[in-house]
Amino acid sequence: MGGGHGHAHGQGDRRLGWAVLVNLALTVVQIVAGLVAGSLAMIADAVHNLSDAISLIIAFAARRIARRPADGAMTFGYARIEIVAALVNYVTLIVIALYLAWEGVLRFFEPQPVEGWIVVVVAGFALAIDLATAWLTWRLSRESVNIRAAFLHNLADALGSVAVIVAGTLILLFGWWVVDPIVTLLISAYILWHGAVEILPVVRMLMLGTPPGLDVAEVRAALLAAEGVEDVHHLHLWQLSERASSLEAHVVHAPGAGRGLRARLEEMLAQRFGLTHITLQLETAAEAAGHADHGEVDHGGQVEQRS
Repeated sequence: MGGGHGHAHGQGDRRLGWAVLVNLALTVVQIVAGLVAGSLAMIADAVHNLSDAISLIIAFAARRIARRPADGAMTFGYARIEIVAALVNYVTLIVIALYLAWEGVLRFFEPQPVEGWIVVVVAGFALAIDLATAWLTWRLSRESVNIRAAFLHNLADALGSVAVIVAGTLILLFGWWVVDPIVTLLISAYILWHGAVEILPVVRMLMLGTPPGLDVAEVRAALLAAEGVEDVHHLHLWQLSERASSLEAHVVHAPGAGRGLRARLEEMLAQRFGLTHITLQLETAAEAAGHADHGEVDHGGQVEQRS
């Protein structure tokens, strides 16, 4: 089992390594070609490629750190580093997109000649590299949120390369230089939309929000419906990592119903809701009343402290 995981991790790391190398090489080629051709759209696509390479490096480092076992400093382990890495990647991507939009607007007021042939040839090469990188990261994208972000970025890059090819072709055929800043703005808008959509689930996880697909009221109802359960309070749902949903709750049990109740509830929660980390505190009605006397008041899963 351990050897299989080690082989899978090693293969995944090699795929990420190759993806980083080809993106860095492509970035250099595109920047040089964009400067020679005077194409802001190509430079925009190059910067986007560079951000992808950096995001892959961050994802690679986070992937390795996340494997570390829990210790005294991180008692829950290091898995959440991948969520932090994803947030860094998306914030950086959004900032870059805003910068590209600004540069695109300026190009309308200060137009520059664009060499269409260089744009088309290099963008075609970039499209091939983008598709190859997407292939390298596709399988890994199902395992972690930040690698999935890198995979989706490469698909966005492929679309950007297609847009640059179209712009270069129109410049060659009709001399429409204005297409270059227009394409730059379109690429920027797509990156902004993509980043805004993908960053929301990451922020939700970092804010310890309820896992997608789970409803607090439904989970509470399932607990209350279990034999021997009289009340449920202090109920919280959150994600330790992308694939680990957690629950903690205080369960008030009927007299004499405590034996075996925790095991039955944990099995039900795991099978019905896919929860992987469950902490249940069983207590009698008198013990629950004692907690209320000390200031804890439960309101639909939220706890307030009385002053």
